[in-house]
Amino acid sequence: MRSHNPILLSVAAAALCFAVASRAQDRPSEPFDRTILIARAEELAKQPFVEPTQPEGGKLEKLSYDQYRSIRFQKGAAIFAHQNRTFTLELFHPGFIYATPVNVNIVTDGARRVFFTNQIFDYGPDVPTLQSTEDMGYSGFRVRANINTTDYMDEFLVFQGASYFRAVARAQQYGQSARGLAIRTARPEGEEFPVFTDFWVERPPVNAKKIVIHALLQSPSVVGAYTFTAQPGDETVMDVDATLFSRREVSAFGIGPLTSMFLFDESSPARFDDYRRAVHDSDGLQILNGNGERVWRQLANPKTLQVSVFMDQNPRGFGLLQRKRRFDDYEDFEARYELRPSLWVEPRGDWGQGHVELIEIPTDREIHDNIVAFWQPATPLKPGEAANFSYRLRWTAEPLDDSLARVVATRTGKASGEQRTFVIDFQHATPIPDDVEIHLTSSTGRVLEPRGEKVTPEDTYRVSFELDPERDLSELRLVLMSKGKPWSETWLYRWAR
Repeated sequence: MRSHNPILLSVAAAALCFAVASRAQDRPSEPFDRTILIARAEELAKQPFVEPTQPEGGKLEKLSYDQYRSIRFQKGAAIFAHQNRTFTLELFHPGFIYATPVNVNIVTDGARRVFFTNQIFDYGPDVPTLQSTEDMGYSGFRVRANINTTDYMDEFLVFQGASYFRAVARAQQYGQSARGLAIRTARPEGEEFPVFTDFWVERPPVNAKKIVIHALLQSPSVVGAYTFTAQPGDETVMDVDATLFSRREVSAFGIGPLTSMFLFDESSPARFDDYRRAVHDSDGLQILNGNGERVWRQLANPKTLQVSVFMDQNPRGFGLLQRKRRFDDYEDFEARYELRPSLWVEPRGDWGQGHVELIEIPTDREIHDNIVAFWQPATPLKPGEAANFSYRLRWTAEPLDDSLARVVATRTGKASGEQRTFVIDFQHATPIPDDVEIHLTSSTGRVLEPRGEKVTPEDTYRVSFELDPERDLSELRLVLMSKGKPWSETWLYRWAR
């Protein structure tokens, strides 16, 4: 990286940002609001899909990881930085795996596109000369706000790559990601990855607590109009409004898709020779179904691809959660998995019949996201019809609800012969009742000697049993009852040989 005088750099960047903004104000603006965006999406759905092109003849895609990381945005050039706003916007250079650019527009009195300029980036010495033009576009952007301290604006939200985005709340570090839409995930015919091709960012009012971002999603099968309203803080809340138009009938698609990583924990330690106790961005899928039952499905890193379906009607919420919140749960000072956010999806309005789908993909490295969860509606997307989905995303810590005892640990180990030992710990904020009943079932095989007991710490209730599997796969279900009502959430586990 070339060295710079930081004071001169800040002044130069501020001047450049002002000049770019002034040129933008001189350009004629286009009318824009969500109604216009929806109309545009509907019209595009009647036309064939046009694959986004990469500038520079594919040269940007050939940038290595280290080359791409050496391209740095000049913070003094951040959008809104010199307008006394509570949010700033920083742009990402295209390249590496983010070589396909997107159009970024700023909405004030109408919408104006932010044309590309390489003058707001510092380039590392190993980056080849790029003949960039204004039409090249950017690969995405990050949003900053004062969420941890009053004297520094932290990055809390990023849109970059296909329809992926991620966020954090106060005192968190990035972990799992969300997506605009999933299509044919883990299907034999291959997955289709929709992309956000255009963004419109509304200039936040002075002292605004929220920022509004609109996006146009496109793929060979679907066009979508999205509006994201994000408010950072102790938990970062994002309201999502999506209107989808299909070019063809689409039956395999996911709403509110979440993508995370699970390598191992105490439920599967034998497969990995690792100094750490656990490695994961999320350790469980939680569902609050339409009947009010709260389900906890322990995640796994299976030996073969696993797809689990949880049928429901009008779900109240689902999410991939990170429950272990102590450093010594992981012993990883670099990754700090205890600081990764949980992500909870709350539908607004009735979503009808469908299912929550969980996909677990085998992996031997923590750099791979191998967990996907989403809501699959029972009704396909059909050409000529608009499908509307509204929901809230909560990037937060756990628990989301402490009314029932929570699963805090799932442990397994070899017993005699082919049998497996299971130990599940539940914790509750209130005293453990004396009449706890164990309701335990298995889809195949036999459950042997289930027993429960209070253990240290005093708020922990432990259930242990053995499973004689008899077959290669077994679905286990456990709930603790007291006075005829559930005292715990429902623990689910898929055992596979």
